[in-house]
Amino acid sequence: MTAHLAELLAEARIVPVLTVPDPRTAAPLARALAAGGARCAEVTFRTPDAEQVVKAMAAQGDLVVGAGTVLTAEQAERAVAAGARFLVSPGLDDEVLDTARALGVPIAPGVATATELMRAIRAGIDTVKLFPAEPLGGRAMLRALAAPFPGVRFMPTGGIDAAALPGYLAEPSVLAVGGSWMATPALLASGDYAEIRRLTAEAVERSLP
Repeated sequence: MTAHLAELLAEARIVPVLTVPDPRTAAPLARALAAGGARCAEVTFRTPDAEQVVKAMAAQGDLVVGAGTVLTAEQAERAVAAGARFLVSPGLDDEVLDTARALGVPIAPGVATATELMRAIRAGIDTVKLFPAEPLGGRAMLRALAAPFPGVRFMPTGGIDAAALPGYLAEPSVLAVGGSWMATPALLASGDYAEIRRLTAEAVERSLP
């Protein structure tokens, strides 16, 4: 389960993290991200219509669409039913992990401490989200957590912008970086899909070795 997610993230290198209030923007958003070179995207379950957004984006067929900010087992079930192919959580919750396992869907739980990371490893997870990465201490914190756990790979997310992207991706323990700067709520509200495509293409370019 986690191997599949690790492979996806390693290929994608960037994961646009999307908060989409209006499902009508989902299809053109998916097309803009794909046109910019994104391979996957995370739709946060922070809006009432997140399920419809996941379903509409997944229907475009150009992106592997996952669900983020998954806080409960019920949300995990709804996300997968809507077409989410992976799950991301801001924290480590045993019930959410168990539900993902039962559904056969990979999950990257959020960790912020060594204790949480040890719990994730005990649960069979080796790909985690470091969250919130920048407020926790950025790359210095990432290195401090990665050192005792060489088998774990990270998707740092939280406060990371385009300028910081290459530095994070240069860390050996990092598979991919999650960020919201490529498709902000303001860009979605204005319908500026050309700018979303440009920012995504720029991020993809920055992510290349």
